[in-house]
Amino acid sequence: MKWTTDRRGFLKRAGAGLASAVAAPNFAWAAEGDTLRIRMEADFQVLDPWGIIGGLDEVIPRCTQVSLVRMGDMREGNNWELYAAETLEWLDDTRLAFTLREGLTWTGDYGPVTAEDVKFSYERIAGSDSAWAYQFEKLKEVEVIDARNGVIHLTEAFAPFIVIAMPYYGGHIVCKAAVEAAGGSYTTEIPAQCGPYLLEAWEQQQKVTLKANPGWTGEKPAFETVEIYIQADDQAAQLAYEADAFDYTRVAAGAVRQLKAAMPEGATLIEAESTRYVWLTVNQNAEPLKDIRVRQAIQYAYDSDAVLQGAYDGLVGRSAGVVQPGTTYAREKNIIDTRDVERAKALLAEAGAEGLTLNLVALTDSTSQTIAQIIQASLAEAGITVEIQPTEEAAYWALGDKTAGDDYLSLELVLQSFAGGVDPTENLVWFRPDQIGVYNWTFFDSAEYEELYQKSLTERDPDKRRAMFNRMEDLMEESGSFVFICFEPLVAIHDADLKPVILADGHPDPVRFARI
Repeated sequence: MKWTTDRRGFLKRAGAGLASAVAAPNFAWAAEGDTLRIRMEADFQVLDPWGIIGGLDEVIPRCTQVSLVRMGDMREGNNWELYAAETLEWLDDTRLAFTLREGLTWTGDYGPVTAEDVKFSYERIAGSDSAWAYQFEKLKEVEVIDARNGVIHLTEAFAPFIVIAMPYYGGHIVCKAAVEAAGGSYTTEIPAQCGPYLLEAWEQQQKVTLKANPGWTGEKPAFETVEIYIQADDQAAQLAYEADAFDYTRVAAGAVRQLKAAMPEGATLIEAESTRYVWLTVNQNAEPLKDIRVRQAIQYAYDSDAVLQGAYDGLVGRSAGVVQPGTTYAREKNIIDTRDVERAKALLAEAGAEGLTLNLVALTDSTSQTIAQIIQASLAEAGITVEIQPTEEAAYWALGDKTAGDDYLSLELVLQSFAGGVDPTENLVWFRPDQIGVYNWTFFDSAEYEELYQKSLTERDPDKRRAMFNRMEDLMEESGSFVFICFEPLVAIHDADLKPVILADGHPDPVRFARI
């Protein structure tokens, strides 16, 4: 690594001082040559596909593991392509045959990647307590034919299996022998890797370094080294980018106007639709929120226009659920789609809940805190006092986890956002009854919802699927436990000579970044 200010010039040194103040100690000057520098919002927690949470947890296995198929750039239609599989063919509605590419080899002298590894990877998650078990809900078994060939057997026809199960999260293939030797699972140390990159170093809450895998026989990545810097705040990350600390970073939606007016030299701005959906969780199990009239009062008091303008600079409209707006299956509008403060006050009076005080948990990034403050102000107009609880990422995800204690029982309001999938079922899955205490933090428990979800998995008629999804979103809103906010825009800035690849979850795929 050479230390230089050549790329954006001497004038950036003032910005560098500010960036180092907000991003230290993970600030770095430009790395010349074969290094790609990406910023992510939070550190990783679990690298085992069984227990991946998201974000960097998912980005690293994209680099260090393989999957039978992989997804393309979200801006180009989320198309899938073969990856570890040399061939993939439907034999009939419930049998999918695959052949692995030759030359895929595990580190640590564990030998080649085999069909037995695929079987182990899929079947250990199917039917388990993993959050990604839904990906394999229709999996019956993986039949091993020989070292490189296998047949995936489904319990019933399920065409979206390829895009739901295979490309990411639980679909990353692990080495059976290595994982079993590690005790059946792992967290931050990968027992065997097979990917274009190897995990070389980890400085907690600061930086992850990946190095090109010398044993990789597939297409070589464009960069010898990938450095992933951890910076929670979008505004701080933008300052650091302008000081040449990163080659690629997401920025706050509210920064678009400013960036367009004064784009940093040698930079390109990305504005794209995203599958990341944002909503306010209203936990019906919390004592002050057990009365549906109180929950509905929150829905009526919520000021959508203020949030969309204040947090997103008017770049997106309000969402009517968790299915992406503008797509085939999106619900047309919310049931409560107009703010009515007087109606909210009346509902609170009926419920005997005047003078209500509620706790709102939100992540510490600037966008989340802006939304929380606007919610606080809008609910105050209806007589609800909201106390905001800023929470760091690691502590945040434990709050609704039933394995981490009893806090999930009494959560009141939580600002949440999830990275969406390609098929609507990937967004709707988290609000099923079996997700209470996992990712369903509302205690929304609907037998009708579950029945519709199961039917939607195998229904092939688009109109019938749309009706199912729309009804599921009706049920969510009617429960009073959800205030749908928006699908966040993807706004990012990168070096103009860099071609990023961004997947449907809005996160980068460093393997396919390239210089142009």
